[in-house]
Amino acid sequence: MKMAQREGMLITYALGSCIGICLYDQKIRLGALIHIMLPLNMEPGRKNVMKYADTGIRETLKMMESKGASRSRITAKIAGGAKMFEVSGGSLGNIGQRNIDSVHINLKKEGIHLLKEDVGGGVARTLLFDVSNGLACVRCYGRPELII
Repeated sequence: MKMAQREGMLITYALGSCIGICLYDQKIRLGALIHIMLPLNMEPGRKNVMKYADTGIRETLKMMESKGASRSRITAKIAGGAKMFEVSGGSLGNIGQRNIDSVHINLKKEGIHLLKEDVGGGVARTLLFDVSNGLACVRCYGRPELII
């Protein structure tokens, strides 16, 4: 997770089944970008909370609020959650879709409005987040840039 205020470009690369989450308070121009890898934190002791949708979103919101953000003003944009590999007979299923579902559930649980998303499919993405204006740009091989 990275955070910036008023200016700066936050970037996360190689979002395959992972999801990049842009959280933004427009009034104070505070933005955070989380790169989550898994839907739920099942790790004993929660040593790396930012790599999970549930604990990563919750902890980032707390950090944003400590810098003056208001939960009622924070919005989200997300990208990623691709199905990168076919796994036959695996118990994990489509981890990309599980990540998408978990991010949706946890944003709703935290009262955060999801403005836009570019999720699913079968391609990896790079996500760029400009905290000066709240715009996010999704880049992936073989298609034009997408502003979300």
